[in-house]
Amino acid sequence: MLEFIIAIILGIGVGIFTGLSPGIHINLISVILLSFYSSFSEINPFFLVIFIVSMAIAHTFMDFIPSVFLGAPDENSFLSILPGHQLLLQGKGYAAIVYTLYGSIMGLFVVIFYTPIFIYVLPKIYPLLQNIMAPILILISLILIFSEEKEKRLLAFFIFILAGFLGIATLNLNVKEPLLPLFTGLFGASSLIISLHQKTKIPEQKIIPLHKIRLSLRMIRRTMSAAVIASPFTAFLPGLGTSQAALIGKQLMKIDDQRQFLFLLGAINVIVMGLSFITLYSIGKMRTGAAVAVSQLLPEFSRTHLYLILLTIVLAGMISFVIAILFSKLAAKYIYKVPYEILSKVTLLFLFVLVLFFSDFSIRGSIIGLIILVTATALGIFTISSEVKRIHLMGCLLIPTIFFYI
Repeated sequence: MLEFIIAIILGIGVGIFTGLSPGIHINLISVILLSFYSSFSEINPFFLVIFIVSMAIAHTFMDFIPSVFLGAPDENSFLSILPGHQLLLQGKGYAAIVYTLYGSIMGLFVVIFYTPIFIYVLPKIYPLLQNIMAPILILISLILIFSEEKEKRLLAFFIFILAGFLGIATLNLNVKEPLLPLFTGLFGASSLIISLHQKTKIPEQKIIPLHKIRLSLRMIRRTMSAAVIASPFTAFLPGLGTSQAALIGKQLMKIDDQRQFLFLLGAINVIVMGLSFITLYSIGKMRTGAAVAVSQLLPEFSRTHLYLILLTIVLAGMISFVIAILFSKLAAKYIYKVPYEILSKVTLLFLFVLVLFFSDFSIRGSIIGLIILVTATALGIFTISSEVKRIHLMGCLLIPTIFFYI
């Protein structure tokens, strides 16, 4: 029991670090852990499993903080930049984070709700879905493109295709962490460069009491319905993540309110991560880096393991909620005192060094990583300047996946 608690606490601690650090992903930590585990086989593998699950859940609660306050997202939180940044410029950055955290805590209940369905129903329907995977992904891609305004759909399609070719090229290059320079450029560096160009100035942030940051029951029901409908797609459709599920839910339930959308993103972010472990148990498929790590540590994944993982998800989520509130308050209290231009430049430099460090230790690997970063950044800037939704940049994963299943 003590070992279980220690694993949760350590996992949450590392998840806080990865969530708050732009560019440092839990997949990277999982890879490092697995390499150490092979050298120290006396470590209890289930201790590491609980650690990884706690880290993954804590990360999903924390990763909206740098997205909103720094404009440095990962592939799951980049959609929060627009509504989150708008609220930040109104002095409501703290409230923006709290809406995502409300969604995240509600997402824990959805994970529990879906567990029996995924255990008993998913194994029966998944073989049928595998045969039509490519058409489903093409249909979802078209839905996302047609969600654009009519006059921008052709440009959205063009950006989607360009991102797809960039994704195919990147995944076929000899780089250790190919998605790091790709996503850093598409969603992180491009946003920061645009902010520098616009000379953004952050106003003093209001720390609003939690009981005053709320949505009506009708809004919560509508938003949670969107999360419940859209989230399961990510469990069995490769290439589909939090961002696509959020936009599908937004379209289905006609969600236009910024606060509702942030709530939806927070909920789906946690649901996607939680369901990835249940999907691993039910059909043996891995949809997140954390689930891949768990599969390697637990070749015999039992029902008891699953129940302990579910308990870990709930405990880590509740603890992370409280910690994320505290960190959000700290960020809101001091962020406006730091010149945004300096903050953006430091974040850009940090991302640049991160790409260099993790691309490869060779000169060739570093050059390839930088080429991917520069190309992805250029495409990201073009997309933002064209006022086209950045969700189309996720063609970098969807198109390679579609080709895989054709």
